[in-house]
Amino acid sequence: MESERQMQQQHNGGNSNKVNEDGLNAGNPTEGKKRINYKWWIRIAVYIFFMLAGQTAGVLLGRLYYSKGGYSTWLATFVQSAGFPIVIPLLIYFSKSRRSPSKSTGLPLYYLLLIYTALGLIAAGDNMMYSYGLLYLPVSTYSLLCATQLAFNVVFSFFLNAQKFTMLIFNSVVLLTISAALLAFNSGSDGGATKISEGKYVIGFVCTLGASATYSLYLCLVQLAFEKVIKKQTFNMILDMQFFPALVATFGSLVGLFASGQWRKLAGEMRGFQAGRASYVLTLAFTAISWQVSLLGMLGLIYEVSSLFCNVISTLALPLVPVFAVIFFHDKMNGVKAISLLLALWGFFSYVYQHYLDDAKGKKAKAKAKTKASDATISTIEIC
Repeated sequence: MESERQMQQQHNGGNSNKVNEDGLNAGNPTEGKKRINYKWWIRIAVYIFFMLAGQTAGVLLGRLYYSKGGYSTWLATFVQSAGFPIVIPLLIYFSKSRRSPSKSTGLPLYYLLLIYTALGLIAAGDNMMYSYGLLYLPVSTYSLLCATQLAFNVVFSFFLNAQKFTMLIFNSVVLLTISAALLAFNSGSDGGATKISEGKYVIGFVCTLGASATYSLYLCLVQLAFEKVIKKQTFNMILDMQFFPALVATFGSLVGLFASGQWRKLAGEMRGFQAGRASYVLTLAFTAISWQVSLLGMLGLIYEVSSLFCNVISTLALPLVPVFAVIFFHDKMNGVKAISLLLALWGFFSYVYQHYLDDAKGKKAKAKAKTKASDATISTIEIC
């Protein structure tokens, strides 16, 4: 028995300072867990910043494009995905430690192409519907209809992603929906909308509502692809999911631009742009870049958390737009916009707090499991 105890002490002592592949100290696993947990929260914060900054800038630049004389819906659709080449440097940088997409996932190449093509075409259709909605609807109605995307996402995520709902998550969804809907009752301060025909209003209404549903479906399908099909937890797969569907969406938008004949009017549109030709080109270029930054954040949040959380962040950006519009477009800031922003922040922190509670429960469950395993090991040694 004495020799067995000595062997056990030597075994434990030899492992006390061991560092595993994840950089965790085996002798002090709690310290390693905290480090990993902090890294996860930092990644989430970065993805949130990318999505909020990219989406807010994209919406503001899209508004600038229309307000200064732009009118091509297909061009507005095209720039929402045409910025995908900015991902190429990241693909090259991470190519040293990656294999081809089909080898890294274990899926046939044609299967991946089918997924990327389907998602790309869905994204192109969604961008087109949003473009028509922004063109034909007053900002108030457009914001109200965009707020419905959370409700659609709740339904899709429940059936496609088996999303579990708690009171905090429900509270977050309701608060963010109300926050976005409040913007619809603020149209008076934005100076009334331009008069449009009833037919165009109906088209804009249907397109925006359809775009909200399609956007929510797209998020849930991306999460489903990550969890059930690709099943590869690498940053490379996020880049692939951004690059290839965006390539397909850009090609589809380009086909629509030429098929509709709108490309013939682009030269005249550039000449008539109120801010000048250089501003016309820069507006389109930075719009494309902004949406790609937002897309990277969106995919990161879906990959790390869920499609519903991603949509929560997307809805949080709606009341942020008026705040920046005050700075850049000299819009009026009033109490309704301030309340809308506060409700959005309340809903956002409700969701974050839910994830904090889930993380704490997960830690306790792991600690209990390790304690039981340790007790079982000790009992086995004593029996021997």
